[in-house]
Amino acid sequence: MAKKIMVDGNTAAAQIAFACSEVAAIYPITPSSPMAETCDELASMCKTNIWGSIPSIVSPKAAPPARSTARSRRAR
Repeated sequence: MAKKIMVDGNTAAAQIAFACSEVAAIYPITPSSPMAETCDELASMCKTNIWGSIPSIVSPKAAPPARSTARSRRAR
């Protein structure tokens, strides 16, 4: 049986997003920063996604680069 834990909504969303992503582009000053911290923590613990790889964590320093990061990763 799977281990059950109680977490807040941001942590739950971050864990699912991490498991289903190859890249997490984190914009540092957002209301969802707990999600960014959770993804960063999971990557540093070498947790893998559903494909068996560790998602890359990138942190653009401004909004325009963040948008282009999302577009360029989506095109791959």
